[in-house]
Amino acid sequence: MSTTVETQHRPSPVPAGDACPGAAPLLPLVGARTPVPLLDGTTRAYTNLDNAASTPALEAVAARVTEVLPHYASVHRGAGYLSQLSTALYEESRRTIAAFVGARPDDVAVITRNTTDSLNLLAGCVPAGGRVLVLDLEHHANLLTWISGDGTDGRPTGSVLPAEATVAETLVALRAELARTPYALLAVTGASNVTGESLPLPEVVRLAHAVGTRVVVDGAQLVPHRSVSLAETDVDWVVLSGHKMYAPFGAGAIVGRRDWLDAGRPYLAGGGAVRDVRTDGATWHPAPARHEAGSPNVLGAVALAQACTTLAGLPAGALHAHETALRDALVAGLEALDGVQVARLWPDAEDPVGVVTFTLPGHDPGLVAAYLSAEHGIGLRDGRFCAHPLLARLGASGGALRASVGVGSSLADVEHLLAGLRTFLAVGAGARYAVVDGCWTVADDPRPAPALDGVAAIAATAAACGPALP
Repeated sequence: MSTTVETQHRPSPVPAGDACPGAAPLLPLVGARTPVPLLDGTTRAYTNLDNAASTPALEAVAARVTEVLPHYASVHRGAGYLSQLSTALYEESRRTIAAFVGARPDDVAVITRNTTDSLNLLAGCVPAGGRVLVLDLEHHANLLTWISGDGTDGRPTGSVLPAEATVAETLVALRAELARTPYALLAVTGASNVTGESLPLPEVVRLAHAVGTRVVVDGAQLVPHRSVSLAETDVDWVVLSGHKMYAPFGAGAIVGRRDWLDAGRPYLAGGGAVRDVRTDGATWHPAPARHEAGSPNVLGAVALAQACTTLAGLPAGALHAHETALRDALVAGLEALDGVQVARLWPDAEDPVGVVTFTLPGHDPGLVAAYLSAEHGIGLRDGRFCAHPLLARLGASGGALRASVGVGSSLADVEHLLAGLRTFLAVGAGARYAVVDGCWTVADDPRPAPALDGVAAIAATAAACGPALP
């Protein structure tokens, strides 16, 4: 049946601006001009430089969820018209998500909660006795999933290979390890959530496939920033999260080869995953239903599919040009500041995404982040970014700062951050800060505590708040 749902308003992309990539946001986001209170008693539009953690919703995604919500009903087993419509919307979303990552005709897409969920699902599908290889630079989702098992609890046994000082040397070490030990699976990041850098996926896949090892790519930081094609790279699976793709409605996906997913241990036991149930056992569906027990997140899947559609609809090269301009300006600005060190994995890494980690030696990153928030209205991340072994490798076991850009970012956001850091390095913080419950915060903060009943008031004043300029 047709799954078209009419709407009176569908937000249009912001023009990319050929003359100056990065000068303006690339796409409109919900809450992009949300005002936040500063310590001097003023408010300003929030400068969001924490996109690597979670992204706001695209306006197009929010509009799509709003138009679909009145049609929501049970999925897959309902005879009613709205149930049939919701089922069709869900399955259409699955196809859209698969197409966005260049799925092969015989690939399957399983809707999950997020990247972590997808990787843990795949862990139950690795053939018995199969070993998994990961590098030490991975996000915890792609590290703990594989090293927490010992082969006796139904989870595969994982081994960790230290990355080398360059991409070229890391590929040599990877080739040698894959030749030395039989591995069923290589789990590798598509782009580091710490530095934005990556290994060349086609080369990684060639090395692995040459010895019969399959490859799963943690696409959490790659898919929102770069074109990805399973068919072109021959990657076996890619996993992704909607909350990092401007669709924060609780859905993610694993897309790739069907055979392991058809035969693997069902991720959840429950309705919808089985063909037949007896008191002495059950007959399970193949994938994707095999791993989607219970009522599925229809709205999350629809949101994720709309994000895919909106990102795919950008002019060719616009997203790449936008983020490259922002990252280049950010790195150049940081390197021009005395007392700032930009973290890098490999000097020969090519085309990193818009994620930049840096430190201010002698200054606690938590204090700097709290200062930037309270005195400048800037949101970025401090800590170890769920990548503790990598931060230790980079000499930042005590934590660092991470700024990450996206389709809603602009060069003005970058300059606002740089201006805040210049002020901090020149004169220090303008208020007294203290550690409370392990977190840096303003001592005797005069600003009112955030309250849910204040959300409407905040929204009402958003239009009066100026653009995020330094």
